[in-house]
Amino acid sequence: MTRPLLHDYFRSSAAYRVRIALNLKGIAYDRHSVNLAEGAQKDPAYRALNPQGFVPMLEIDGLKLTQSLAIAVYLDQKFPDPPLMPREPADGAHVRALAMTVACDIHPLNNLRVLKYLGGTLGVSQAQSDAWYAHWVTEGLVALEALAAPRAGAFLFGDEPSLADVCLVPQLYNARRFAVPIAPYPALRRADESASAHPAFAAAHPDLIAQQDPAP
Repeated sequence: MTRPLLHDYFRSSAAYRVRIALNLKGIAYDRHSVNLAEGAQKDPAYRALNPQGFVPMLEIDGLKLTQSLAIAVYLDQKFPDPPLMPREPADGAHVRALAMTVACDIHPLNNLRVLKYLGGTLGVSQAQSDAWYAHWVTEGLVALEALAAPRAGAFLFGDEPSLADVCLVPQLYNARRFAVPIAPYPALRRADESASAHPAFAAAHPDLIAQQDPAP
């Protein structure tokens, strides 16, 4: 297999998910930094590769894969060990629902392009933007805690990392950045602490990636 190339941004939660997934699968890869803060995602050369202009995009096996969950599922199907998803259908549906609570319900309302639109085009104040962020993250985390807690162990589902943790960890990283309290969520915090001690998650952390791509 040709070494995969990840189009990445160190603080992108979606890209952070894919870095974790690649690390969990033990797949070495190269990175191309797309600086979202400077608008590099709008560059015509990058848009020619990925019409949405988002990160991540993973070039692997002659493919150009977009959308973090689609990439993670591809990696799990192509490289099944260790699994990101339980093989039993009901368990898989549960883990997928946890992951999608983050990736489809919490994150889209609070990503960089939404916050820039609020503050720029709509003229929302920083305080109002911060309140928007905190409201939707808090609402999502309350639901995620309730969904996860009955079947959580060291991680969100049992005692091994899954796709749910791949999505959780970047979301809690961003919650801390924006000073959204996470103390009320013991199952989420336990999973995050377990992940922090796991080499695959630690190697994907934005602080480590920032050493390769210093922020302006």
